[in-house]
Amino acid sequence: MNVAVIPARGGSKRIPRKNVRVFAGKPMIAHSIERALESRLFERVIISTDDEEISRVARDYGAEVPFVRPADLSDDHAGVTEVLAHATQYLLDQGTELAAVCCVYATAPFMRTEDLETGLALLQAGDLNFVFSASTFSYPIFRAFTQNAKGELEMLFPEHFPTRSQDLPEAMHDAAQFCWGRPEAWLSRARVFAKGSAVVRIPHWRAQDIDTEDDWARAELMASCLGAE
Repeated sequence: MNVAVIPARGGSKRIPRKNVRVFAGKPMIAHSIERALESRLFERVIISTDDEEISRVARDYGAEVPFVRPADLSDDHAGVTEVLAHATQYLLDQGTELAAVCCVYATAPFMRTEDLETGLALLQAGDLNFVFSASTFSYPIFRAFTQNAKGELEMLFPEHFPTRSQDLPEAMHDAAQFCWGRPEAWLSRARVFAKGSAVVRIPHWRAQDIDTEDDWARAELMASCLGAE
């Protein structure tokens, strides 16, 4: 059985209540639920949450909320891997036979079925722990710099100051849409950014992590162009 688990705690700080805030006409989490269900890749779509309102919205859109996420996995320091390990263990304890467990992010309105299908095929075909969505940075990170309290600038990679941008190594980042994983990989807390993982490349114009109000505004502009129905 393939199961989607959507982590969605209630205590988001930078964008309060972002998982149920209306985006493109419906609660943000509803987009992730609908895309997971429409893909027909999952026998069950489960929400891991500590929040009553998120639970109600999730059920309204067809997801299951079979447990309340423990308090120690609902604070600002709880990691996705620990949350998925908890959900995976819960399902196994209930006698569920798991082939793959996919973390679907609650703020992934631009996720597409074909990307989920590609990820599952990679996981099934290879000796991998995880397959997740990833994208390239829109600007070379090796040209990045910081500014300290005195206003002084310092390059993070000063050795690359004379390097032409087209000659710099390609760098990628998690696109925060989904992560397929083998049950044993979640349970062992295996490292995602490691040799045992592969990626499904998402074009950076369709990848949007939504953590700040600026991110939210950009995502709304993307939705007006790309659609997020």
